[in-house]
Amino acid sequence: MDNYLKLVRRAKRGDADAFACLYRDVYEDLYRFAVYILRCPADAQDVVGDTVLDAFSSIRKLRSEQAFRGWIFRILSNKCKMRLKEYAAKDDLPLEQYEDAAFQTENTAEQLQVRMLFWELAPQDRMIIAMHLFAGYTGKEIAQILHMNENTVRSRESRALKKLQERMRD
Repeated sequence: MDNYLKLVRRAKRGDADAFACLYRDVYEDLYRFAVYILRCPADAQDVVGDTVLDAFSSIRKLRSEQAFRGWIFRILSNKCKMRLKEYAAKDDLPLEQYEDAAFQTENTAEQLQVRMLFWELAPQDRMIIAMHLFAGYTGKEIAQILHMNENTVRSRESRALKKLQERMRD
C-alpha cells in the first residue's frame, strides 16, 4: 500500500512513469467495466483511453492519494454515460460489435432499459454496483477505495439492486 501511495504522489507531481504504473494496475478493471456498460470493445477502448488522458491531465487535482481508484472509475463512469447518451440520441446501438454473441438477441431493448435505469441510480450507488459486479471488487475493497463503512456499501448496493428490480417490473 505504501508503494501504491508513493506512485500516486509521484504521479501527482507529474511523473509519467508513476502514472503508467498506476494505469497498468487498473487498466483491466477499467476495460471490463466499460465493456460491460457499453458492450462494444472498440467503444470501451475509446472511453478507457479518454479516461486515462483526462486522469493524467487532472491528477494534480486529486485530493487524496488513497482515492485514486475510485476517482478514475468516476471519470470512466461519466465517459460511459456520455457514450450511452450518444447511442440513445442516434437510436443506434453497436450490436454488430458486441463481444458476446449472447447479447445479440431479442432482449436488446430490455438490456438497454437496464442500462438506462442503472444510470438513474445515485452516482455513488452506480459506482458501488459497477465496482462489485463489473470490476469484481469485494465489499471490503469498495469500502476502502470509496472511504466508506463496509456495511454501508453492502446496504447501498442491496437497496440499489432492489430499486432496479422494481423499476424493471414497472
